[in-house]
Amino acid sequence: TVLGYFLAGENLAGLFIEVYKIATNPIFMAIPLFIFAGYTMAESKTPQRLVNLSRAMIGWLPGGIAVVALITCAFFTAFTGASGVTIIAMGGLLYPILLREKYGENFTLGILTTTGSLGLLFPPSLPLILYAVIAGNAYSSITGMPGVTVDKLFLAALIPGILLVVALSIYSIFVGNKIGVNKTKFDWKKLWVALKEAKYELPLPIIIIVGIYGGFFTASEGSAIAAIYVLIVEVFIYRDISIKKDLVRVIKDSCVLTGGLMVIIGMAMAFTNYLVEKEVPFMLVNIMKEHLASKISFLMILNVLLIIICMIDNFSAILVVVPLIIPVANSFGVNPLHLGVIFLINLEIGFLTPPIGLNVFISSYRFKKNILEIFRATLPFYIILVICLLLVTYIPWLTLCLQ
Repeated sequence: TVLGYFLAGENLAGLFIEVYKIATNPIFMAIPLFIFAGYTMAESKTPQRLVNLSRAMIGWLPGGIAVVALITCAFFTAFTGASGVTIIAMGGLLYPILLREKYGENFTLGILTTTGSLGLLFPPSLPLILYAVIAGNAYSSITGMPGVTVDKLFLAALIPGILLVVALSIYSIFVGNKIGVNKTKFDWKKLWVALKEAKYELPLPIIIIVGIYGGFFTASEGSAIAAIYVLIVEVFIYRDISIKKDLVRVIKDSCVLTGGLMVIIGMAMAFTNYLVEKEVPFMLVNIMKEHLASKISFLMILNVLLIIICMIDNFSAILVVVPLIIPVANSFGVNPLHLGVIFLINLEIGFLTPPIGLNVFISSYRFKKNILEIFRATLPFYIILVICLLLVTYIPWLTLCLQ
């Protein structure tokens, strides 16, 4: 970014203007607060309580514990926005359980690596919020209309997100039936005990979603409510987090991640402005129009490019790429909300794509396995995600029916 500004003869003060814009944009307050809430939950016994509850509810299904893994990991990724946190926090808990239930190591590695990014389509996912802000700014600069807002994108992503979870659950049940994994008998008493254990954590997503869509508070205010709620529950009610021993460390870790993220966001926004100033988006529009004849061919090429691009950090991909593809997609008549869901699914797939899919490296580190072994293990899940991506891409109703 600095090199681009320097070669173009631009004032380098423009870089810090973008950092200032971040500091004065209310929506960005949601990022550090949701990160803190996610870190606090990951460091507490919340993962164990959620696994116990999910197992009591659906453990009787063939493949039930695998579906439990899908749902609990999706929940965690939605709150942390980072696949690494989910794989590290949930992997150690679920890995021995899945192996003990007679799942093979390949399946276990594959599902835990895949579920690390499964929650990106569910509120209050940080990449989803960030996409709404960046795409909303880019779209309004073209049309003069917002086009994308956080609440609209939450709704647009809901059905596609459920589709991904259901598709992977069906595959998990199929594998469970095939290898004859142990089934646990449904027990109302165990379910009641699990519900009582998790009774303070379960209302959180309901409070956030109802609050935002009911107009009771904004996404930024919702993040503050989530942070305070989680702090009270984990520190003062469950007492999983010690004020003296743990709280300062959790705050420090979440602040380090937030600080690094803000540097990335500030520089990426400055780089995007540089590209816009050099009319790169308009050149891309012209090239696409010249070589692509239809909306269908554009979407196909877009998916291929996005899977490659989204192998990098998800926040960087959103900040740098979204402002470039918005004008191109708009010229082909692609709804910006539909485009957002396509982009976020590509992010999930990009985390699993060789040679630099981030989830694969985190799993390799967490489970002490060879990179190639992890890649092979994720292949069936990868194929399922790609099929779901094609369905969402070419059936816009899935994203727009709730608008």
